[in-house]
Amino acid sequence: MKVHIVHAHSEGDSFVNAMKTVIADQFAADGHEVSLSDLYAKGFNPVASPADFGDRRDPGRLVYTLEQRHNYQGGTLAADIVAELEPVLAADMLVFTFPIYWFGAPAILKGWFDRVLLSGVCYGGKRVYGQGGLAGKRSFAAMSLGGRHDMFGERGLHGELVQGMMRHLFQGTLGYVGTTVLDPFIGFNVPYISLEARTALLEELRRTVADIDRRPVLPVPDLNRFDDRFAPLPENAA
Repeated sequence: MKVHIVHAHSEGDSFVNAMKTVIADQFAADGHEVSLSDLYAKGFNPVASPADFGDRRDPGRLVYTLEQRHNYQGGTLAADIVAELEPVLAADMLVFTFPIYWFGAPAILKGWFDRVLLSGVCYGGKRVYGQGGLAGKRSFAAMSLGGRHDMFGERGLHGELVQGMMRHLFQGTLGYVGTTVLDPFIGFNVPYISLEARTALLEELRRTVADIDRRPVLPVPDLNRFDDRFAPLPENAA
């Protein structure tokens, strides 16, 4: 299996970096081919702009998704986008390691999604969810945050984490482009717990990766419940 890791943390001594290393080492130990895109280390530009396109379909008005399609077909995308996209298309498993900032992923990772998950290649038209351009691939995330476990959930202060706060990522991004989204690994309260507790979390993560084929899958919309315009079929309508 080809595993591609997209890593988003600036500090080499961070817990997120340790998670990335544990994941990469365990997949390699299990005989898988592992590649890495370390976004901060390479100075990835997260800002989507007209500079991403060497040839404009419409020079007078930028419709970013249409220019993505046009420039991918013409081979005129910015070189850094192409370099990020190639291992994504080659991978069987996409892994994302990052801290949660302000109820979401860091800006550098959000910009990676914006620029790299191309319209017309990864999604577009009816090619979403189970029919998305990355269907057949799996995705897995390992995240850290400062909040405690009891702050999340149906009765928690912040509500649900995976299906609430981070739904935009797991359904709206990774599920939308067609990947089978595995239940993420979450390191709660990381800045405030002991070294022993962080070490135990990393061992739990190692075991999770070693047993990745048994990881639960997150739900995404079933396209069979909708018509050709994505309207609910009569039996599914409210």
